Amino acid sequence: MLSLHQLRCFLATYEHGSLTAAAEELGYAQPSVSEQVRALEKTLGVPLFRRVGRGVVPTTLADTLRPYAEQAIAASEEARRAVQSAVSLESGTIRFGMFGAARLYAGAQIVADVLERYPGVRVELIGQHSNEVQEQLRRGHLEAALIAATSVESEGMTVTPVARDELVYISADPSRLRSPVTAARLARASLIMPETTWRSSDSVRILLRRFLHEAGHNPQTRIEVEEAEISVDLVGRGLGDSVIPRAAAEQLVPRLAPNVGWVSLRPKQYDVMAIVHRRGAVLSPAAQVLIEIATRHIRSIAEPV
Repeated sequence: MLSLHQLRCFLATYEHGSLTAAAEELGYAQPSVSEQVRALEKTLGVPLFRRVGRGVVPTTLADTLRPYAEQAIAASEEARRAVQSAVSLESGTIRFGMFGAARLYAGAQIVADVLERYPGVRVELIGQHSNEVQEQLRRGHLEAALIAATSVESEGMTVTPVARDELVYISADPSRLRSPVTAARLARASLIMPETTWRSSDSVRILLRRFLHEAGHNPQTRIEVEEAEISVDLVGRGLGDSVIPRAAAEQLVPRLAPNVGWVSLRPKQYDVMAIVHRRGAVLSPAAQVLIEIATRHIRSIAEPV
């Protein structure tokens, strides 16, 4: 009979391409994971992996099974969380996904508001980037999240835009801030951009590529870094300019680079933030609390939509 344990072993093996790596992630012995995968193959009557060297390669049948396995695991997690949350919100753990920039200027206040209302709970804000958080949602590790809507793959997800934040051009050179920055000017700028690991799918990068391409220009950067804090610090040192959300600039510039100013793009560009959860999911009381608090706080910082 097919079991959730078998599906967890299958998904971990599919993700890592290795029974050994899957066992390490799950905290099981490798033979135990192999046995569960074989049992699942026997139950379904089909091969799910081909052994290649020291690893495994999923078959097309495994590709077919994967989304259903993820849905089954996610549903079981939702059921567990719903029961736990229904018992009481006075204790336990509340987990919520947030991408890096949103955590930067909203995370601390959201946690403080939750603990003021429910002082006995433990709070976890999960994620460094919208894509990472979306993967956690897809796999059922999170119930809901606040992420950048531009980078959301909406299939299987309910996406509710809550606020938008203007993208601004920041520079330590006052002469570059006398008027809004056009696509032509941006294309010539010496840019320092954060989120280099996620550059292909980062929401700000997507918006800037679209902004430049529509005017017939190609984006290019001088310096690539991971953290917005580092990019702002480097701009303050006069090593280049950057484009970041206005709320992030308002938080970081006074602290890290007080000599830096900012100006709008022309036309103005906005990064939209949205509450996202799996379509059809029954949200626990804990998730609903986080959504309400996060939405209220983000709308107090950025422009509501």
